[in-house]
Amino acid sequence: MTSFGDLLGPQPVLLPENTDAEEALLNKADPVQVAAGHPAASIAWAYLAEAALTRGGADGPDATVNHDIVSAYAFARTGYHRGLDSLRRNGWKGFGPVPWSHEPNQGFLRSVGALARAAKVIGETEEYARCLDLLEDCDPRAAAELGLG
Repeated sequence: MTSFGDLLGPQPVLLPENTDAEEALLNKADPVQVAAGHPAASIAWAYLAEAALTRGGADGPDATVNHDIVSAYAFARTGYHRGLDSLRRNGWKGFGPVPWSHEPNQGFLRSVGALARAAKVIGETEEYARCLDLLEDCDPRAAAELGLG
């Protein structure tokens, strides 16, 4: 159950910008260098995870476990955990809105989406379901924006 539209629910968490990392990525900097230089930036880990998922063929009908899929899982899990740290520092209590529309939140949400995709390929169905539930709780739009809904 999401608290969107619930006046008594927790306020949406709006993460602060990580301007240096975000600008570097928008300017086509190597995401490996951005992640190394800004390890707390979930967006850099999301870029790495999404690229590995693409290389590994995660969205193909015959997706199989390979080095890139396992790497994507690790990158996405790192972005997810760094995002949780940031969310908690900014008042999130483990539930409630994390709006997709607020761009600095997208690194965390994209990491969760990438983790879901990698988990599905490696057969970790419980993790896949947890990620989809988390996205739904954070923002019902997020899964659709990430091609998961």
